[in-house]
Amino acid sequence: MQGLVQGVRSCQETLRVAILRHPHLRDIIERRKILSHSGCVTSSPPVGEKGLENLTVADVLVTKGEEKVGSWLGCRTTDTVYDAVKNMAQNNIGSLVVLGERELIAGIITERDYLRKITAQGRSSKYTRVGEIMTDENKLITVASDTNILQALKLMTDNHIRHVPVIDGKIAGIVSMVDVVRAVVEQQGRELKRLNEFIKGEC
Repeated sequence: MQGLVQGVRSCQETLRVAILRHPHLRDIIERRKILSHSGCVTSSPPVGEKGLENLTVADVLVTKGEEKVGSWLGCRTTDTVYDAVKNMAQNNIGSLVVLGERELIAGIITERDYLRKITAQGRSSKYTRVGEIMTDENKLITVASDTNILQALKLMTDNHIRHVPVIDGKIAGIVSMVDVVRAVVEQQGRELKRLNEFIKGEC
């Protein structure tokens, strides 16, 4: 996963260098600097979409449809691991938020927990409770919805985790490594497209 973060940074740097080396764009930038200093009003490239530096976890949740209350999936500490894994399989997800008393987050259970603590140890998923194998809330790594997407990616990479609950006082959703990487790749693609359109429109 460390290579993934480096790859994203490398892509950003390559994009920046390639655009700055474009002779027409370099001329445009210089011309705008001169016009700006002289007080002239000039057009600017499209700013309708956010750059990576402004993309947040909340933006990722919206693309997943998690702006709707309760659209994230969870289970309870007293549920069997069998039921939790079945829930994950049916919804094609790799983790569930675990709720305890008063609907507060108690932890998280992932596919990895199942493999390491049930399958590898020869335990029965039908007789083991989620609370016995989950990652407890006091050890849980979380993000807020306003966390920058690249910060979330670094957090997951540094801690070797693939799922992070989003907490804004209460559970707001959950993001996975796949969600974050997809958002970064799509945003990079949009930025490249906008810059190409900007170059063609001004040259």
